[in-house]
This record gives sequence, C-alpha cells and structure tokens, in this order.
Amino acid sequence: MSLLRLCAFSRSLPGRVLSEKHALTQRLYADQCHFCLRRRSDGNRSAGAPWAVFRRNVSACIPKKQDTKKRTWEQTQLVDVLEARIQQLQSDVLVEVKHSEVQFVRTPPSERGGPGVRGIRSTARDSGVAAKEMQDSKKGDAERPSLRTNPSRWMEKLKKERWTKSRKLQQKDKESEPEHRTGKSFKTISGTQPAPRATTGGSKGVRAGSSRDQKQVLSGGRPPSGGEGDSREAELVAVEELDQRLNQWDSARPEPLLEYGEGSRNADSQLGMCSYLEACIFSGDVQRAHSCLLYHHRNLSRRKVLPINAYNIMMRVWAKKGSLNQIGRLFVMLEEAGLKPNLSSYCAALECMGRHGSCSPRVINRCLQQLEEEGLSVQDVFRDCVFREDEREMVLRAMQVVQPDFQPSLDTEARICSSPLMQDFYIKRDEAHYPKMGFSLAELRARFEQQLAMEQADTITIDSVEASKPVTEHMAKMRELLGLLRTQWHPVLLQAFRDSKLVLANNGQKSWKMNLYPYLCLLEEHEYVDIMLQSLVRLQPNGESLLILAKELGNKVYNKYCIRTKARSLMLDKITTIYNRYAELLAEDTESSKHLPRERWAELEAGLSSGPSLPCDDTQWPHILVVQVGAHLVDLMVREVKVHSNILAPAQEKKLIPVLYHMYTFRSNRQVGFIKPHPILMHILSEAMETKLTFDSYVMPMLCPPVPWTSPKFGTYILTPTKLMRSVDGAVQHSQLLEKCPQEDLHAVLDSLNQLGNCAWKINQPLLDIIISIFNAKGSEKLDVPPPVSEAPQSPRFNPREPSLSLAEKAFLKREVAKCRKKQAEMHSLRMDALYKLSIANHVRDQVFWFPHNMDFRGRTYPCPPYFNHLGSDVTRAILLFAEGKPLGRHGLDWLKIHLVNLTGLKKSSSLAERLQYANSIMDDILDSADNPLTGKQWWTEVDEPWQALSCCMEIANASRSPNHTQYISHFPVHQDGSCNGLQHYAALGRDVIGATSVNLVPCKVPQDVYSGVAQQVEEFRSRDAEKGLKIAQVLDGFINRKVVKQTVMTVVYGVTRYGGRLQIEKRLREIEDFPKEYVWDASHYLVHQVFSSLKEMFTGTREIQDWLTESARLISKSGRSVEWVTPLGLPIVQPYHRTKNTVLKSSMQHVNLQVSYDASERPDTVKQKNAFPPNFIHSLDSTHMMLTALHCYSAGLTFVSVHDCFWTHAVTVDIMNKVCREQFVALHSQPILQELSNFLVQKYGSKPHTDHKNKKFLEFKRMVQLLAQVPQTGNFDLQKVKESTYFFS
Repeated sequence: MSLLRLCAFSRSLPGRVLSEKHALTQRLYADQCHFCLRRRSDGNRSAGAPWAVFRRNVSACIPKKQDTKKRTWEQTQLVDVLEARIQQLQSDVLVEVKHSEVQFVRTPPSERGGPGVRGIRSTARDSGVAAKEMQDSKKGDAERPSLRTNPSRWMEKLKKERWTKSRKLQQKDKESEPEHRTGKSFKTISGTQPAPRATTGGSKGVRAGSSRDQKQVLSGGRPPSGGEGDSREAELVAVEELDQRLNQWDSARPEPLLEYGEGSRNADSQLGMCSYLEACIFSGDVQRAHSCLLYHHRNLSRRKVLPINAYNIMMRVWAKKGSLNQIGRLFVMLEEAGLKPNLSSYCAALECMGRHGSCSPRVINRCLQQLEEEGLSVQDVFRDCVFREDEREMVLRAMQVVQPDFQPSLDTEARICSSPLMQDFYIKRDEAHYPKMGFSLAELRARFEQQLAMEQADTITIDSVEASKPVTEHMAKMRELLGLLRTQWHPVLLQAFRDSKLVLANNGQKSWKMNLYPYLCLLEEHEYVDIMLQSLVRLQPNGESLLILAKELGNKVYNKYCIRTKARSLMLDKITTIYNRYAELLAEDTESSKHLPRERWAELEAGLSSGPSLPCDDTQWPHILVVQVGAHLVDLMVREVKVHSNILAPAQEKKLIPVLYHMYTFRSNRQVGFIKPHPILMHILSEAMETKLTFDSYVMPMLCPPVPWTSPKFGTYILTPTKLMRSVDGAVQHSQLLEKCPQEDLHAVLDSLNQLGNCAWKINQPLLDIIISIFNAKGSEKLDVPPPVSEAPQSPRFNPREPSLSLAEKAFLKREVAKCRKKQAEMHSLRMDALYKLSIANHVRDQVFWFPHNMDFRGRTYPCPPYFNHLGSDVTRAILLFAEGKPLGRHGLDWLKIHLVNLTGLKKSSSLAERLQYANSIMDDILDSADNPLTGKQWWTEVDEPWQALSCCMEIANASRSPNHTQYISHFPVHQDGSCNGLQHYAALGRDVIGATSVNLVPCKVPQDVYSGVAQQVEEFRSRDAEKGLKIAQVLDGFINRKVVKQTVMTVVYGVTRYGGRLQIEKRLREIEDFPKEYVWDASHYLVHQVFSSLKEMFTGTREIQDWLTESARLISKSGRSVEWVTPLGLPIVQPYHRTKNTVLKSSMQHVNLQVSYDASERPDTVKQKNAFPPNFIHSLDSTHMMLTALHCYSAGLTFVSVHDCFWTHAVTVDIMNKVCREQFVALHSQPILQELSNFLVQKYGSKPHTDHKNKKFLEFKRMVQLLAQVPQTGNFDLQKVKESTYFFS
C-alpha cells in the first residue's frame, strides 16, 4: 500500500477554514491513521524523538523486513513523505504547520474588516511564524550536521563532507559576500512581518524546494577560522559533485518550475492546464477547476504543469465572488510552488478587496506594501493588466478606500519607433495627406453593424455559383434525399454527443481528473453537431487524414469559444462605442486629421478607460488539445452516422452501413489514420450539386474597415480571434517575442498592416459572369478554370485474378488506376477551391469589402481571409478592383497599356517605349477581346495571365472610348514588379556592381534580364564541354533557354539546394517534347551544376553573404540556440525550427502520433536553421521595403497594396509610387544592415563564454563569435543610382 495513501486526508474534507479545533479533529479522526493524528496534535513532543517511537505507531501498517538497511531506508523515506505531506496541508484546510505540531486557525468574531478579513490576517501571521520556524530549523541543519534518523554510514559521511566543504567556502567569501539568509519566508497579501518565536529544540528542517535552496544551505552557517590550500575552483567542483550525488536520492524535491513558453519542456502541459481551468470556469464548473488546481499543487511531481497563470485564473474567479480567504490561500500556494506573484495576482487581490464592501484599509495597505516590495506599482496594474467586465472599477474602488483622490495616470507620452528609418515619418507630418474613404460616417457605422452581425452568427450561408445551373429531376431528387439524411443524422449525433458527455462526466467524478468534458460544455450542443455535419459534406472522395480533419474541427470549436468569451466579457459594447468614433477618421464627410488609424484608436481607447480591456489574454489552446477535441467529434461521426445500403438501389438488401470509414494508409513509409467517405455519400453529394455553401465568418472579406492593429493581441476582426504573426499550430515563441518587444518598436509594422487592410475593394462583375459561365460549362484547364470531376479520366477496370493478364500487364494497369485516382483527387480539390472563391466573389458582387492583414514570422504580409483575396490565382486577381476610382490623368492610359504587355509575358527585354508601341499596334486585338471575349479572335487566351489581361483589355477599351480619357475614372490596379527582388537585396547588401547591373539596380536603356544572362552563361559552359567531347553537353545543344533556368535562378536566392534545383530543371526538360527523355536525369544534374557556377561568377558578393549567413546559423544552432534577428523596422524574428518530438495522442479511434517541430525546449534543427536563415533574412528585408513603401504611399494619399514584391496602385499614381519605392529601397540599404546584424548576433550569442579555455565547446564558441563579427566585405556600388533606374520595379 502506498505510504502517501496511508497518511492522506479524506477526500471529503472541505477546503474551508473550520471555526473550532474540536470539530476539525472529529472530522479528521474518521479516516486518518493514528500516526498522522498524533503527528498533527502532539505539539509538545520534541521533534527529535527517537525513531523507535514512530516505528511503533506504524508497525501495523508497514510490513517487517529482514534486511536492516532496507528497513532503515524505508523509515527515512516515510519521514520525507510526511514532511512533504505537511507542506501540502497548508493549501488544504489552512492548518498552519510546524514540524512537530499543527496549529488550527480559529475564525474570530466579525469586526470592521468584514467576514474573512481577520481570518486572512491571522493566516498570514501564522504563515509567517511557520516560515520563521522553517528558517530556524534550516539554519540549525546548516550549522550542525545532525541526522534525523540513524541512516547508513555512507549518507552520514557524504553529509558531513558536504558541510565541511561549504564551511571552507564561506570562510573565503566572508569579506566579499553578504551574510546568507537561509530559508524562505512566505508572503501573503497581508504582508505582515512575523515576530521571532522560539522553537522546540532539535526540530528538523523542511526539505528545500529547489536546488537553489540547497546551495544556500551548503554555504550557510558561520565559517570557522583557518582555510584550505585547495583552489576555490576545485572546491566548487567538489561541492557541486556532492550536491549532485545527494540530489539523486532527494525524490521528494520538486522539479524547477518554468513559465509556459520558450525553453519550457512543460509548455504544452502548462497551456493545457490553463485552458482546462478557463474552460471549467466558462462553463460554470468552478469547483472542478478549483479541485484540479489543488490536486496538481499538492502532488509535487505534477506541480510543474502549474504556471503562475493557472493560479491567477483561479484568483480571478474568487475575486469575482469576493472571497478574500481563497485569495490568501492562493498566495500561500504560490510561495509553496516557488513562484513569484505578478501584476495579475495583485490585480485579483485588489479586485477582491474592492468587491468586499467592508474590507479594512489596513488589509489593502498591506497588499500595496507587498506590491511595492516586489518592485511593482499600482500604476503598472492599471497600465499592463488585462481587465474583464468591471474588474478595473473594482481595483479602483479598493485604491480609493486608502487613497480617496487616487486616479490612474494616463500614459500620454508619445513614444516614437526607435528605427532611424521611421523618425521623420512620425515627427514630420506637415506635408502628410492621409487619404479618406469614399463613404459617409453613417455608411461606415452601418457597415460595422453588418460585420458585427455576421461575426456574432459565427457562420454564414451563401449561394453557390452552381445554383445558376438548371435543376433536373434527378438533381432535385438527390437534394431531397440529402436533406432527409441530414434530418436523420442530426438527432442521432446530438444524442451520441450527449451520451459521450455523460460518460466523460461520470469518468471525471474525481473532480481533479482532467478530461474533455469541460470543452464539450463551451458551446450549445447543437453547435457541435452543426460543426460535424458541415465537415461531413466537405470531405474529398478519397478521404482525409484523421489528424487534419480533427485539427479542422477542433479549431472551429476554439474559434466559436473565443467569440463567446469576448461577448461575455462586455468587450462588445466598448468596441462598438470606440469604432463609431474611430469611423470619423475615415469618413469623407468629416474633417481631416493628422492621426494614423492606430493612434486614433489608441487615443479613443485611453479616453474610454472604464470597462474591460480590449486586448484579450485568453489562453491559446495547445495543438494537442485542439486535435483531441476534434478527434472526439470525428469518432462520433464515424460511429453514429449511417445510411441504408440500398438507398440508391432499393432492390438490394437493406442494412445500415457507416457513412465514414476509419482506415489506414501509408504516406512516405508512415502509417496514417484516414477517414474515408462511403461512395454512396459522395455519389449523392456530386449529383445533388447543392446550391448553398456554409463558411465560418472569418473566411469572408470584412464588410467594414478592419479594426486597426494596436498591439500584438488586438486588431482586424471585431470578435474573431486573429494572430498578428502566423505560426505553426502550437508554436508560442513568436507571440512571446512580440510581447517582450517594446511596443513603440512595433508601431511601423502595425501601421503598415493597417494601411494594407484599409484598402477597399469591389468586384469586376462583367468578368466574374464570364468566368462563372465557363465554370458551369465544364471549365477550362487552359484558362485555369478547373473542370468537374466528371471530366476526369476513368480508371481502367480489370480483374486482378484474370489468368490471361501477365504480371507486367497487371502492374501497368495498377499504375494506371493509381494515376487516375490521383488525377481525380487533384481535380476535385481544384474544383472545390474554385467553387469557394467564385461563390464568395459572387456573394459580395454588389458590395464594397476589405481584406484584413497579418504576417508570417519573417514579416511578410498576407490577407486573413483564406480563400478569396488578391494573393490568389490569375482568376481571383482579375475580378478584383479598387473600390475607390481615380481619373487616369495624363499618363494613366499609357500605364494601362504597358501593364497589359507585362501581363502577356512578351517584350520582357524591351523598353517601356517599345512596350507601349507594341500595345498600340495590337489595339484591334485588345478591343476585340474586350467586346467578344468568348466569340471573337480570343487573343487574350494565349498570354501568360489570360484573365488579368482580359480585364485590362476591358479597362483600356472603356478608357479609350471615353470622351476624355484623362478624366476617365479608373478602378483598375496597375502592378509594378521587382526584377528578381531577392537578388536585388543581395546586390545592394554587398554593393556588388556586376550583380546590381544584372538585376536593374543600375540605370539602363533596356531592362536587364538576369535569367537570360544565366542561360547565356550556361550555354557558353555547355559549348566548351561539348567541344571536349562530353556526351550530355552535346545532347543539350539547342535546348538551353531562359525558361529552363528561370525557376532555379529565381529560387536559389531563397535557399534552394542543388537537389531541389535539379528537380526544377528536370521538370522543365520533360516539358520539351523533342528532348530525349532517357537523358533527363543526366541533363538536369549537369545543368544545375552549371547554373550554380554561373551565379557564383555573376554574383560574387551574393555568394559570400549567403555563405556567411549559412555558416553563422549553423554555429549558432549547433550551440543549442535558435537563430534570432531584428529587422530594420524593429520587428523581432526567431526561426521556429527544432528537432522533431513525437507526441502520442490516445483517442478512442487510434493513437495519433503528432510530430512537433516547434517545441523550443528541444535542440534546434541545425540543417533547417542554416538552410533557412539566408532566404528568411532576405524575406524580412523585402517585407521591410514593402512596409516602408506602404507607409510613405499612405502619407502621400495613394492607394497601395502588395503581393510581396509586386506593388499595386492606380494608373494615375504609378509614377509617384515608383519614386517612393526607389527612395525607400535606398534608405533601407543605406543603413548598415549587415553590421547591425553582426552586432546583434555577437551581443546575443557571444555574451556567455565557457570558463574552460581548453574545452572543445569553448573553442567552438570562440570560432562562432569570430565568424559573427566578421562581416563580409562589400563593393563600391553607388546606391543612389537606384533612384534613376527605370526597370528596378517595372
């Protein structure tokens, strides 16, 4: 029987303070062993009593052993267990523990402080006494190496030796180190200082809670006279070795506690604990949350999963109930766990005191005193804490009890981004012309109400573009059948869901046991069923992996839960009030302002400080929890959703069969769980062609301007949760890095995202109708309109047991079947993607809408809606227009024509004048394409980007036919694309003259084509090798061109390897019909080598910088740390590549193996870190250039959006945007980027050298620091020439 179980309290013991010692003793007497009772009640007995007394008390419980040493060890362990249990009692029934006695707290009569307040003070006073006694006992142990029992000789020898060494060390540190204070005093919210109290002689010290406390004991006590001849370093090593050997036997010592996040091996467990507590509280089951916290706190091995946020969550609950007693208990528990109360802890305590109408000012003052002792202030509470509902008012009420005139100070100091690139932008605003939107104030407020209604509904149902098809009798029958099945499945799933909840609730009768039950109570039951049914009809014919499907369902539950949380916290009213006033900044019928959107929102929020805080601090669910919730729903679907086997063929046998099947398949030699729909379901869905599609609200574009980003935790949607920085599911290091960053350094990044999100869009309706007509007419692969699956090639039918077929024929047929199935799956995926995009576009065809933006971890920006946005394919880009129109002006029509030629892919090496001349020469084809897109000559179908070209043809036709084309109002976006932008940044970094010329950083009469240059260089190498008789060089004669090498040249700057480059070239060679296919492998291997050699010759500086970045990342990751850097705009970046850790999720269907590569506690993945650093660093620079361009275009009143290194604006403002683009590129690269990167890396990774200079690790460290400090040499290219380069962006 477990020793802990022998001495455990009864689970029925209530967790509140009992008023009488006699009543408590009677309750304890029922279930406790006599040894525990005597241990708790006999306060006069000396703690140094001989072991024989204790042995007699427990001899009936512990079996007698023949081995004397083993019995002595067990007895020692029993004392350890009892002492650990005594510590746990403090958080159970508020009994205050001394090592040999238990003092019970009596509740005094109610006084001015109100019920429970004096009880908390008494508790705090007694806690301080107990802590003092622990100090005394620890000090006694340090000064006299006596043992609590009669241990084995080796243990006694080790302890004496450790004590002797520590005394010698302290003698040497006497003059240089202050006197050590052993032990740790408990702090409670009352902050009283206990008076010293005499303790019984020979009392034993409680076991230290951490290795830090043990080291204090090692150095404690008064040093004796005299010294040793041994060196200090050797003595330190000896003491550490002894301490390590002793710690191996210290099984009761808790592990060091880390906050969840970077570096914590318990990050997911800690996030899961906080999520569980919040889910319990949200669903109203506070007792379950409280019991779970107490259980994990008492169990030392489980306490590591309790971060301080877990305690703070419970503090908030008890603060709402005004239970100051419970707050005090949680403060004591924090000290026991070795955690330090933070601002949220004190905020909860003050809130509780504010709700407690008769709280004594003395108690509040003690809380404030302790707050100041921790180096915090009340102003920090009001400035940094996240408030919900009326928490802020309650804290303020508590403050005004002791300081009637207290008011929190408003942070009115304007903090400017520290980046030198942004100093003038924020300070010099006299010439700024921030644009207005073409809507009145009333219209913007009405649009906000529409968006709010859509987000509150969570989902939106729209018409499918297939609804325009004529409905046949068979189609109507299938739709009716599908509707009938849904009505049958809904109650079945609902009942199964209720039954599963009941089972989980009964399994969790031990309220401390964590399971999925709270997460199944967050939403209405029918909402879970709706989520399951929606995912059911979206399955692909070939099925979906269990992991992906579970993740999708789990995320839907989490998003709905977040929306409910925000609505409950009273945030909605505050957001509505602020937005209605914020709209005045954007409306065209209001006065202009020099405020940026972020600044105006922050100003309004500061002025309306009452009520909840807008940034939300809800815990993000860990990835494994999201999958676990989703897997539970998938399991219900597989088990409960069934259909009759003869539903399509009534003549067959009637029996119920599952609609979904759980099966296994192999992917890359790994067995993967798969959920596959029955062919009956897929046949019904394909034949029904339903006219309705249901999406989550965040999938749709916003119907009003997005809420501006004001912090990493607040922006874009009104209620839907959105991350500022996208990351892998479960990764938290990015968000933590943003929170640690000074907020003013993020202003430029936030303002650029707000500028991109404030661009209003509308639909090009004539073009959309043409695309929908082709989509419903079986599509067109040539025009990138996916055909339906019915057009897919049919799989050959054959009998594998047919004797007439040879083995080779059977193998061939099997391969053909596999190819057909793969093609069908691809066509289905593409068809559904196009269906979603076109249906969403058709739904908003008569509206103006916005795309809120966020970014990835490198700073590259993306629209939040996943399906329909301007980063999509040629089709989606073609049907998007700026909602705001501007006159073409003098050169606008010319820019439209040049843009059309750019879209054709022709005349890439021609000047702008030659492109314009070519456009004028084909005006007949342009007008014919605009007037008869499907019945004319269809010139537009032969170009690179056909749909965008057709849209541009229509715009040119309308403008040229207008009475005055300079006054024609154009909504068309004109693009300016960078010329191999990655190489442009490399050439600018290295001041490489040859490289800069190749990528158009130098003014030229015609654009330089780096791809053609590389192809020409490769051809020279090939000719030379062919003359030498190399066979593959002779075979490649006439086949090397720009298209073959373009993709490899484009991606080599972004880290493509020779292997990846070979695959790219192989694909291009296979597309050439005349090339002999038997030489594809040899030719691609030869060409990739020649391409890399050509780039090395043409871009010498680029290769040196790339090699320096790669080797730096390799050494940094080899030292055990991830690569971090800060962009020139101040955005902190960390590479999330770590060694993969396998986590097994045990569900009722199967064990899901989650491969986690984002765990920051794992060592970095050296290969990924070094290969990714160069391209990621360049991506961070091109995103910085884009953001600078966006901000200065906004300041100039331009409409601006981007697709990474492709910038869009109105035709009339192309010249202005080009000027801004070049100026900001020069300003960016005028900064010492590489030197600042080197300084940052040296400061971050070179500040902690190893002490042993002969150690191998020290040599590696020295080599790393030397490399980081050696910035590659640069050339003498003049950056100012970029301002005059016409084809830098064109």
